[in-house]
Amino acid sequence: MRRAVIGGAAAAMAAAAYLLAPVRLAVSAPPLAERDVAVLRAAVRPSDGEDPFASIPWETNLWDARTKAAAAGKPLLLWEMDGHPLGCG
Repeated sequence: MRRAVIGGAAAAMAAAAYLLAPVRLAVSAPPLAERDVAVLRAAVRPSDGEDPFASIPWETNLWDARTKAAAAGKPLLLWEMDGHPLGCG
């Protein structure tokens, strides 16, 4: 029974130390210069021919896509995602 009291006291001391610790303010990075933005953009964008998915003439209107597919006698691929655009959950 004594161990529970010591454990409780240790937990209380740890909680107090956490709550009384100084708050650190976040330091933001300086803004990027236009030259730096251009360099970063060139580094992360796919080069020509690297992203064949972007070369497909995707339709954003379902009815237009259906009409075109029916006229060409081709199937329709529906790419649909639910959830947050960055998480798709």
